[in-house]
Amino acid sequence: MTDLLDPLAKGARRLAGKICIVTGGGQGIGRATARRFAQEGGTVVVAERNPESCHETAEQIRSAGFEALAVPVDLNTYEEAERLMRSSIDAYGRIDVLANVVGGTIWWQPFEKYTVEQIHLELERSLFTNLWCCKAVLPHMIAQKSGVIVNFGSSVTHGGLYRVPYAVSKGGIEALTRTLANENGRHGIRVNCVAPGTTIISDRTSSRLLLSTGEEATATEGTEAMVQEARITRPTAVGRPGRPEEQAAVAAFLACDDSSFVTGHMIDCNGGLF
Repeated sequence: MTDLLDPLAKGARRLAGKICIVTGGGQGIGRATARRFAQEGGTVVVAERNPESCHETAEQIRSAGFEALAVPVDLNTYEEAERLMRSSIDAYGRIDVLANVVGGTIWWQPFEKYTVEQIHLELERSLFTNLWCCKAVLPHMIAQKSGVIVNFGSSVTHGGLYRVPYAVSKGGIEALTRTLANENGRHGIRVNCVAPGTTIISDRTSSRLLLSTGEEATATEGTEAMVQEARITRPTAVGRPGRPEEQAAVAAFLACDDSSFVTGHMIDCNGGLF
């Protein structure tokens, strides 16, 4: 597979001149999206809770001859989301694209086994981070009368197992996408959503396979067998899980002007998961 950061493989350059924020950009689909936006000519603001992986993604992009800014930030609060948007405005004067990739399952277990605290944490990680970023970016996009928001949902809302709070969060992302698109089209702002299915990356330091975030969710003691069954009993039509780069390609389409008449839409990128 061609290295998406090969300077000789710059693609269609569909995001040339665009300032693009990618949350969760330090790993998994977020990192792949940041890299793809750079390949397409965008200037990328990498937002990530882990400072080390945040700077690593930005350095990967810069070392390939593209421009990137690392902003380590914990998006669990609105104040930090505001700081992220201000960092982009201070550095580049505008925000053209916001890709909300941050989020991910923390626990796999039957719903009745979740504690109240665990439910709150799942919602904070996968729903509220996106709400805060959308709220923080909209004043800037409304003022400039243009902008694109690409949210990341999940095919788990079609009936995934043992991840009810996460599925509820991603159902909220779908509602957020459609309602924001309806409210903000008059301001020249488009809002769409990518809904990945099972997306797996290889950990370079071991033979483990990781979930799309680059992390492994935790199975509660006594539920490991059920979780493993849930992971392998939902085959895709194409016979394999997806790759982060495949999700990033869909995000790039939604972020660029090729999708200028698409808003309020969700694209299931799940290999035909039925």
